[in-house]
Order: sequence, then structure tokens, then C-alpha cells
Amino acid sequence: MIDGITVHILGDFGPFSRMGKSIGYLVEIGDFSYLLDCGAPLFQKIEGHKLKRINGIIVTHCHDDHKRWFSDLALFNLYAPDVKNRVSLLTSEDVHNDIIKASMPALGKSLSADSKTVVDIPYDAYVSPITLGPRARYRIVARDEGNGRTGLYIVDASGSVLPPEKAKIVISLKTKRPRMLFKDPEYGEWVEPESFYAYSSDLFYEEEKNIFRGSEGLTIEAIKAPVWHGVAGIGIKIKTEKETLIFSSDTAHNTELWKQLCKEKRARKTIMLDKEFETAPVIYGDINDYIERTWSEARYLAAVDSFKDAVVIHDISVGNSVVHTDYEKLGNTTLEKEKTILTHSPYRLTSEWALCNSGKTFRIRGRSIFEVVDGELCPMNADVYHKEAGKYFVGYRNECGQYTVYNNNGQLRFSSEDGTAVGEPLYRVDLYEDIAGKYFPKLEQENVMYFKRPDGKVEIIETSVEGSRGRLVENHRKMLFGFLRVHQP
Repeated sequence: MIDGITVHILGDFGPFSRMGKSIGYLVEIGDFSYLLDCGAPLFQKIEGHKLKRINGIIVTHCHDDHKRWFSDLALFNLYAPDVKNRVSLLTSEDVHNDIIKASMPALGKSLSADSKTVVDIPYDAYVSPITLGPRARYRIVARDEGNGRTGLYIVDASGSVLPPEKAKIVISLKTKRPRMLFKDPEYGEWVEPESFYAYSSDLFYEEEKNIFRGSEGLTIEAIKAPVWHGVAGIGIKIKTEKETLIFSSDTAHNTELWKQLCKEKRARKTIMLDKEFETAPVIYGDINDYIERTWSEARYLAAVDSFKDAVVIHDISVGNSVVHTDYEKLGNTTLEKEKTILTHSPYRLTSEWALCNSGKTFRIRGRSIFEVVDGELCPMNADVYHKEAGKYFVGYRNECGQYTVYNNNGQLRFSSEDGTAVGEPLYRVDLYEDIAGKYFPKLEQENVMYFKRPDGKVEIIETSVEGSRGRLVENHRKMLFGFLRVHQP
């Protein structure tokens, strides 16, 4: 029986974190368990025998902070003596192609059983792929033209070559990578189809949407419309009878930007004559000189509607990060604060939205988010959340609180009563250090610290030249929830 969706946070930091715990989640739904992204150190976070029991791994895109341990997991499944199955990989066609290119240098060759020869190992010896999302109707292929020459062509599902007035290949002078330029029949404009169309488009994508269906109504679906990150990528929608959970993955989620992408008509910058351009099947240069519109209106509408009635785990950044959602621009998103948990956070972040943290476990029930603490479901009801130096804090409003929350150009900052901060003061709070989901007053003295004992209880340890001493301290979380439930307007 499915009792909500449980998410274990294996890692929630981006690629440049000092903490070394990139993105990864273990998602449990009934009897099913899936790894969603594998940038976190899997073999440290999950014991080998538990890795053997997962039903599959879902990868949203090929940046290493999201897929760093993929090839190691594939090797583990091939060489561990009591593992008989290949890795079940659930992802989109485009992301899967990127994974093959990225992982085969590590997987494609090894030594024979007697260590005497170097042998080739095919990709499908490691991986059993399951496609999420529709396949493209058209693709770029290489064909032997004879005399040792190979040519690139755009073909449909039957293998027929598309004429240059319908589709072209643009080869980048910077990367030598071919990309497809496509003439949209509705707009009459040249577009890059992988960017322009939503998965709902039957013009560029096949009708079969490849939604994974498990038992008891469980579905896993790829969503592309709101994901705007540069590299091929998808968001993931997991649905049960009562829950909808979306992992947005890395994206520039900004409705103002999205509207510009679909509304702005761009002029082609080619120096080619129109007749020469129309008849050219292959062009060398920058594809952006030829794209006349970035998104279709259908993609924009699908993006805006993507997170409706869903709980979302959303990747965040700060300060004009270009390819992510900046915290200070969350007001330009379609997300709802009470239904969202932020992840992928920088080393230091203060947020009025709930934050993930490595080691935490959340349970999604209906449209509500709870943290699992000692088997109990606790609401995420703090007024502010703060991460710094590997520690996690929560703050509750108190007119006499020791700390002031400041707004500094959309980013939040703390200051103690005697400290200084730049920005507009918002409100005062009491701060509590979160230790395994339990809350304890923030310590200010350098010679004291909290210590979690093996039995789960927490001591406060005080050190001096004479030695150290400890005493048990009380968890404030339940008390704070009860106070706020009675007194908070």
C-alpha cells in the first residue's frame, strides 16, 4: 500500500560546494525505490546491499553534480558477485544519448577474466534503458557516402531524408557539434526543435509519451516545458493516487523570461543569400544566427501549467546564475511557497522557503510536506531557514528575538542584535540549530557545541582548559509548533 511519497536527501548542494554532497535523492513509493540523480556519494550514503534492491535510477541531465556516480553504479552492478541485473535507467532520449557519450570512456573497455587481453564491453551489458517522454520524429544521422566519406543527414522515422527547405544541420565552428534547424509550418519560422516544442507537440514528437507505470497507480513522467538549462534536461513528475511530486531539476524558472522566449521574433543574421540559405542542407556557424523564435507559445503555456497542484523540489541558486532559478526571483515563478522545498542551494543561504539538507527525510502526503523525525511526521512551519558551514538552522518570529532578518536586494541575511547588516530590516527571530530534525537554541560561545549521541539524544558539550563536560538538552521542535499553532495569526 502506498502511504505518500518518501524522499531521502542524499545530497542537495550544487557543483561548487565545499561540502562535497551534490544532488541525489532516494525516493520510496510503496514497495518501489528509485535513485533520482546520482551526484551524491552513493556508496557512502547507501550501503551496497540496499543499492542492489533499488528498482531504477532516474537522471535529469548530464551535469556531473547530478550524474557523477552513474558509471560507478553501472560497474558495481556488473562486477558485484551477487548482483545479476543491469542498471535500469529512466530518462529521456536526449539525456540518455548524453549519458552514453559521457560514460562509455569508463565503461567501454576492460580486461578479460584472465587479465591477458583488453576487451570491448557494450553499453547494454551495464544498462537497461527505459525511455521517459516521447521520442523525436526527426533526428540527425551519419551515413556512409562511399569512398571513405561520411555525411550527416536529417531523417524521419522511415529513414527518408528531409529536404533543406524543411530542416537543416548547423555545425558549430566552436564545438563542431551538429544541431538541427527546423522550419515550423505554423509560424513559418526557423527554430531549434528541441528548444521550441513541448513534449505535447505531435509535430516534432511521437504520440507515445512513454509514461512509466508501476503498480497501485504509480506513474513516473518526464516534463520538459519548464526546464531551461542549456544542456538537454528534464523534470520528473511522480504521481500516486493522492500525491503529485515534481523534481524541477536545474532550470531558469522565470515566467517573465519564458514569455520573452515565446513572444520575441528574431531576425536572421545570415550573410548568405536567401536562395543559398534555403537550398543549403548543412551550414557552418552559430545556430543562433538562424533561429527566429526560441519557444513556441504551446511550450510557454505548458511550462506555466507544469507545477499546478503539485509539491515541488526545486533547484535554487543566488545572484544572477543564468542557468538556475535565483532565490531573489522566486516571485517570478509559478511555485507556491507552502508546497515547495528548495534544493541545490549554495554553501550559505537564508530562505523563507523550506530548504533541503543532506540526511533529511521528507514525506509527501496529499499536497502537504512533512519531515520524518524519529518516525514522526513534523510540519515544515519555520518562518526562515538558514544553511551555513555545514549546519542547518530554523528561525521563528519573536519581537524580542536576538536576530534580525534583513532583505538585501532580494537575498536574506541575518544580524545579531549587536551586529550590522546591509539592507532593509524585516523582522526579528529566535534561531535554532537543526540536529537530525530536532531544534536546539543557536549557540554563540566558541567553546560550546552540540553532540548527537549514538542513542539519538543530544548533549551540549562545553570545553575549557580543565577538560570538557556535557549535559542532555531538550528538543524544542514540538514546543515551538504548539506555541505557533495557538498564537500565530
